[in-house]
Amino acid sequence: MIFLRTTTVTGSLVVASFSAAMILSSPAVADDDGPGSSQGGKAVDAAPAGVKLTTTLPSEISVDNGSEKTGFDATVKNGGSEDSGKIKLWVVGFDGMTVNSVEGCTPIAENNLPEGSNSGYNCELDNLPAGETKSYAVDATYDLSKKGEVCLPVLSTDGKKTFWQQGPVPFGTTNPSPDAPATPLLLGTDNQPVAPGGDQGDEEPGSGQGKDDELPRTGAGRDDVVPLGAAGAALVTAGAAGLWWTRRRPSHERG
Repeated sequence: MIFLRTTTVTGSLVVASFSAAMILSSPAVADDDGPGSSQGGKAVDAAPAGVKLTTTLPSEISVDNGSEKTGFDATVKNGGSEDSGKIKLWVVGFDGMTVNSVEGCTPIAENNLPEGSNSGYNCELDNLPAGETKSYAVDATYDLSKKGEVCLPVLSTDGKKTFWQQGPVPFGTTNPSPDAPATPLLLGTDNQPVAPGGDQGDEEPGSGQGKDDELPRTGAGRDDVVPLGAAGAALVTAGAAGLWWTRRRPSHERG
């Protein structure tokens, strides 16, 4: 079993230094990658030579207004010229998005979940050949009275390196339809919650609810820093670029 140390990240000084460096040094990431989207994605640690790992999410999902059920495919791709070797994909839910199951994957132990997340699954890949993709069917629920995000990190098997991280990126709508059978949600859009009776609440966009305002959100002008508790990492926003990624700290493995 892998145990990863908790790292504490402190306030605005960390945000300022990380964000400034990343904005200056990092190229923009394309919002679209074939049938899905890599929006909010960023390469972090260097992958093995010839390996290029990315993920995609659907540009739109639909939430049943009665059951709150939803589903989507989380896809990892090796766009390089060499096989990936052993890697793992995490599918992690935040705020109103709860990941109930991921086909072929195992739940992440609660003490290993990224700080602020409510659920997550670990998908082990023995190998992803060059030029190929692997998709996982995700079953989730979405509380439409909240905002909701999902995060897809691609990690080394020991968890010490993050080759790619997409998110936490939001799914949401600015035009809720509580009386319809289902509500379509768009990737990269903050959800505007609907109060009972179909009225939109007075909450300002991005303000969160209770402790939710401590959680990471994708978007321009947000400078929250949230440590990935047991994973020993931090999700940092890159100012106007609106991208999130991981700054990993050394971790260790116990038998």
